[in-house]
Amino acid sequence: MPDKKPKYRLNVAAILQDPSGRILICERLGQSGAWQFPQGGVDKGESLMEALIREIEEEIGITGDQWEHLHNDGPFRYTFGKGRKVKGYDGKDQHFFLVRFHGNPNDIRVDLPNPEFQDYKWIHPDEFQLAWIPEMKREMYQLALASLLGLKLV
Repeated sequence: MPDKKPKYRLNVAAILQDPSGRILICERLGQSGAWQFPQGGVDKGESLMEALIREIEEEIGITGDQWEHLHNDGPFRYTFGKGRKVKGYDGKDQHFFLVRFHGNPNDIRVDLPNPEFQDYKWIHPDEFQLAWIPEMKREMYQLALASLLGLKLV
């Protein structure tokens, strides 16, 4: 009998905060108005921190010496819904990391070899809008931003 237990992929997300308290959001490639944090899956054998360092470098081009880890929380779980699977998974268990960016803002790039984003911008946390996020992820973002930034999104 096949195992019917749902499978969730381990994932990390980076909330980069600059010295003035603004956070970095990135617009998904080919999806105008879809803003999110740099994020991605944890590869087999990787720690959460190793995955975070790799994902930040792959998605926005900055290295681990340009930021410092402040706090993290998770996992926050979401499902893809309607029985949909992606790469054999029913959803994700996402860990959010608040990191302080102290590098040069000009080092942030989205024009990388395997781009995931078409644009980025720094915003004040209270400017973040749940409408930018797919509905299946909204509760997770509410919980993570409340935990790490004290932000209440409605």
